[in-house]
Amino acid sequence: MSNAIALPWEQEAIIHHSQRILKSFQHWTGNSLLDVSGSPKETAQALFEAPFVLASHGTEADPIFNYGNRQALTQWELTWEEFTQTPSRKTAEEIAQAERDRLLSEAATKGFCYFAGVRITSTGKRFYIQDGILWNLVDEQHQYCGQAAVYSQCKFLVSPD
Repeated sequence: MSNAIALPWEQEAIIHHSQRILKSFQHWTGNSLLDVSGSPKETAQALFEAPFVLASHGTEADPIFNYGNRQALTQWELTWEEFTQTPSRKTAEEIAQAERDRLLSEAATKGFCYFAGVRITSTGKRFYIQDGILWNLVDEQHQYCGQAAVYSQCKFLVSPD
């Protein structure tokens, strides 16, 4: 594994994307996602190492994850390479797709929304997110460029075997 992938926060594109995530969160919610001072690279590292799960996807017809911090990679049991090739819809079970689609639409319309719900890891483990926030990502010209989600509280569910 190359160092650039082992430490994605060192890549220029991820440093820039990290700034976009933070600025978009501030824009929509009026709050700071992370209290950090320092260079953009230091901020990108702090976001990647933050104690909450953070992921974002792009604007594709079937959106693909383009960012996941260390907590997200651990939660979904994926490497950076695997995560950034995964359609975000694959994190919700088929039965939860309609609710997930509704949330994505609500955030697209309002800028952000709160959510709770069941998601699944890459190995099929189910967990319940309790305190999620989903928001639109906007670029420097305030053009829509994807969505991001963050949460810090979840509970793994026992499978009914």
